[in-house]
Amino acid sequence: MGKKLVIEPVTRVEGHARVTIVLEDSGKVKDARVQVIEMRGFEKFCVGRPVEEMPRIVTAICGICPWAHHMASSKAADALFDVQIPETARKIREAAYSAHIVHSHLLHFFFLAAPDFLSDPGADFGVRNIIGLAAKNPDLVRRAVRARHMAQEMTGIIAANATRPDAVVPGGFSRAMSEEQRQELLPMAREVLEFTRFAVDFAKEKVFIPLWPQVKEEPFLATGFLGTVDANGGLNFYDGRLRLKQPGDNGNYKEFDPKDYRDFIEEQAMDWSYVKFPFVRSAGRLSLDPEDPVGVYRSNSLARLNVCDHITTPFAQQELLEFRETVGRMPQHAFLQHWARLIEALYNSERAVELLSDPEITNPNVRETVTPVAGRGVGVVEAPRGTLIHDYEADDKGFITKVNLIVATTHNSAAMNLDVLMAARRILDGGRSDEEALNKVEMVIRSYDPCFSCSTHMLGGALPVKLQFRDTRGQVIRTIQN
Repeated sequence: MGKKLVIEPVTRVEGHARVTIVLEDSGKVKDARVQVIEMRGFEKFCVGRPVEEMPRIVTAICGICPWAHHMASSKAADALFDVQIPETARKIREAAYSAHIVHSHLLHFFFLAAPDFLSDPGADFGVRNIIGLAAKNPDLVRRAVRARHMAQEMTGIIAANATRPDAVVPGGFSRAMSEEQRQELLPMAREVLEFTRFAVDFAKEKVFIPLWPQVKEEPFLATGFLGTVDANGGLNFYDGRLRLKQPGDNGNYKEFDPKDYRDFIEEQAMDWSYVKFPFVRSAGRLSLDPEDPVGVYRSNSLARLNVCDHITTPFAQQELLEFRETVGRMPQHAFLQHWARLIEALYNSERAVELLSDPEITNPNVRETVTPVAGRGVGVVEAPRGTLIHDYEADDKGFITKVNLIVATTHNSAAMNLDVLMAARRILDGGRSDEEALNKVEMVIRSYDPCFSCSTHMLGGALPVKLQFRDTRGQVIRTIQN
């Protein structure tokens, strides 16, 4: 009958998930699944709310990336109300969002991922974390904490609330930026930029360059990629067109307006997870076979660097060129998502400095009047973990009638499952199940920086619920399942 290995909870990620690995009698890995075991349901309970409330409501989806939802929701409302926001409002939005991306990327690398690389992956879990890293390298952690905190504080200065923002509104921004605020923010942005330049160099020297010769010999998952680019093909997090590349496209892309995403992406539900499984519509189906991953694509830091032609800021562009010279033009290995993430942190640091150096960002014209209308609006931004889609429909009184969200982690659900299966087969075949081996499987998940709370949405049908009653010894004495 074989047996199952269960990793629960998956650690150093946002939200709750478990990994179930099925072994044959011989110890060979038969299957592995990343199961998201929490449910939010925002798509349902937002129905009936006024459109203008949505940017405030959706920040509660996630405590790590509220700004991504806040921004995408506001853009969806702009589109639904058919309003063009003032240029100053766009600059303020993007400045705040750039700071948020830096905060999130630094949090992931130094707090969640780096302990695996800067200590032995087999070290005791009590020291294989940010606390253990701080004991080993206190100056590094002190600088990382300060830079992450400063980026977060920048969003608070701009919006008056860093973790539950409500400053971005349909039609623009709720308040203008004063010259005093700009002068306060600019040196903070420059200090954060200085740290992100250091962080990229540090990680290349200590992690990426030393490990790449070994990592590149490992089997890798070949998928498509999705990301946003500007009108000239440059990396962009706030606005642009979506590019979708599939394996074998030979450098050709499908490029489309975000509102047309349904023509290119189809969504599917699985009965073993609360995460939807989007796939490339033209593929016709989704295959969770690592040997034939039909329809599978990724949307994250590596995907964005792969689909863009260039980066518009000088330091990040220089790093992109070195990255491509080292690993190739269209690399696939999940490990490289860490490297790409720090290049993106550098880009957003530079972009924040650029925006805050522009005195026009203090122009008081930051909001246009909106009028409730019936219609549909799609808002898309690049969240820290990948492309984030908010799709709203409303009646003629401006009340929501339908919501569809495709969250960054959702885009990656199929690829993450396949990467975990391939890692499990490489590491656990033969029945190995020690702490180091299981942590290496978790490391694959952490390379995606998943946000499982964000990703949980139901695609039609009844919500499956299973209740287990246990006695004082932990034995299951009764199970109820719908």
